Amino acid sequence: MEPKDTTNNEAFKGFSNSNCPFMPCHKGVEREFNCLFCYCPLIAYECPGPYQVFTDGNGLRRKDCSACTLPHNGYRRSWNFIQRWLERPKIWDGHDQDPRRLKQPNTESDG
Repeated sequence: MEPKDTTNNEAFKGFSNSNCPFMPCHKGVEREFNCLFCYCPLIAYECPGPYQVFTDGNGLRRKDCSACTLPHNGYRRSWNFIQRWLERPKIWDGHDQDPRRLKQPNTESDG
């Protein structure tokens, strides 16, 4: 098996599960739908994706990321996005999202 940084095969960066009963679970995905991050690894961290904050039944503040397409929009693009944010993770402290920090959609074609 080749290390990820030396292979030309990028199959590890994503997949689409067209048989999923919840597909499509996020509207607005423009590239191939990436199901690899069905449960986003950034849920506990600061991130630029759109989210709402709610208080659960135990009084804990949680993120609702159902409006976010960043981990699903294209295999290469979503893989690179997640890897970049996990390089320097910062724990989310329960605050509401600052609209100035939202990532704007990028129109460049990077699959």
